[in-house]
Amino acid sequence: MKLHHILCAAASLVLGLAGSAAAQPAPPIKVGVIIPLSGGAGPQGKNVTQAIQVMAAMINEGGGVLGRQIELLTRDDESTPAVGVSRANDLIGQGVSVIIEGWNSPVALAMQPVISRAGILDITMFASADAILSGEGNPLPIRLNAANAQGGAAIAQVIASTLKAKRVAFLTENDAYGNGTQASIEAELKRLNYVYERVAEEKFPFSQADFRVALTNVRAAEPDVTVTINANEGLGMPSIIRQFKQGRVPGQLLAALGTVAPSVISVAGEAANGVMGVDIYFPDVEPFVSNPVNHSFVARSQAMFKQTPDKFMAVGATALQLWAMAANELKTLDREAIAKRIRGGNFRNTIFGDVSFAATGQLQSRTHLFKVQDGKIVVQK
Repeated sequence: MKLHHILCAAASLVLGLAGSAAAQPAPPIKVGVIIPLSGGAGPQGKNVTQAIQVMAAMINEGGGVLGRQIELLTRDDESTPAVGVSRANDLIGQGVSVIIEGWNSPVALAMQPVISRAGILDITMFASADAILSGEGNPLPIRLNAANAQGGAAIAQVIASTLKAKRVAFLTENDAYGNGTQASIEAELKRLNYVYERVAEEKFPFSQADFRVALTNVRAAEPDVTVTINANEGLGMPSIIRQFKQGRVPGQLLAALGTVAPSVISVAGEAANGVMGVDIYFPDVEPFVSNPVNHSFVARSQAMFKQTPDKFMAVGATALQLWAMAANELKTLDREAIAKRIRGGNFRNTIFGDVSFAATGQLQSRTHLFKVQDGKIVVQK
């Protein structure tokens, strides 16, 4: 073979290899998710995971993030701080670009410094302890669920303005979430100069399911309202609802923000009728029902998993949606740049509509009062 032919053949081979390399798709962007997938909060955690999968599918079909597909890596924190830290280290080792986490406040607080030291963006979904946004564990915190202070203020308004209750009992989860929420409720009642009497206060661990002794004490106090603060939506909250009804406790049962979802009502059964609470998202009432992005998310959730999203699912999906929007807008995966875009920023066309974040990283959301009627959540106008 002549030298000219050899060179031409070599050039063709190089160009062919280059073309083949160029045709290879870009590697996916790894997104970590840490949430309970077992234990009392396991059912809700699995639903949230499915909602994030729905959003990932929608984003991927729209071109992905920076032209790359999203790959979700989901881990079970077992509602235990030490396990959450272990799962965070696992995902860090897998090279994730962002970690979306936070069902229980103690677990989220334990994971924050680990994720921060690794230089990975940390977005908290639900953990509502005020310390989440303190900057101590994470200097660039972001949270979507309402803070203890927000939820506490909303419940206080129901006590003072809607129920006008004077005798108040508390069933409070004995951790950063529960104690912080109760403190926020009472602080807001004080700010309102509302005169009331705390006639009972019962504390319990996250894993507790038998509240009969505590509710016997509450019943003896004859409250006008019993405020229950329980993040264990898979086990603890349905148990309180059933045992409250069975124990014939007088007065209104009022659930802390975000602790009564359709899944809770399904487990609690008819005992859930009459329970009141507040929350930040409902798929089928305004301003959500007329939001085309929410409409697409709900329809896709029903198509993929045959279920209508609740607040937990909407929050999880929106966490991924906002991260993707910021990354595509800035054309970077840089943790600090994306965090600064979200914190104090505004976003249009999300599942929650047009949203804004405080400079602290807290999503600014509106709360809605609801009552369970005939097994369904009915927003009170």
